[in-house]
Amino acid sequence: MQQQEHHKREQHERFDEREGDNHTRLDAPCHFGLTRHTHKGHLARAVLEATAFQTRAVLEAMQQDTGMPIRMLKVDGGMVCNALLMQFQADILGVPVVRPQISETTALGAAYAAGLAAGLWSSTEALRAQWTPEQCWQPHMGAVQRERLYRRWLQAVERAIGWLE
Repeated sequence: MQQQEHHKREQHERFDEREGDNHTRLDAPCHFGLTRHTHKGHLARAVLEATAFQTRAVLEAMQQDTGMPIRMLKVDGGMVCNALLMQFQADILGVPVVRPQISETTALGAAYAAGLAAGLWSSTEALRAQWTPEQCWQPHMGAVQRERLYRRWLQAVERAIGWLE
């Protein structure tokens, strides 16, 4: 049993080193603010909000590394079907979030790559013209509230780190 726990911790440490991001650490499995009145809707909302906060953390790191500001976030994948998440993402980033008409783009990207190789499209510019927006969420949250929520989330993550040790 102890050997399994030790192995699990080593995996977490390797993951942390590889990721270099405290916001996705596997040794911080905490839920704060639970009461006897908490129900599954509260937990689902917390998961969506944490996703948006983690996305902001990653985008801030990208901005810091590149020196380029994020002016808009184009999204894809299964979670983009959740309008609550998309609005909260726009709010917590302070930039528009745009969902394309085709939200599952992994297979589409593979098809585009094959099409480029086969000569169906002449350039990546021709592929960019294929992308069309379906919906755009504009941020409605004020900067003070946005920063307060994000700061509180960062504090919660910091306090949770090492919880399993």
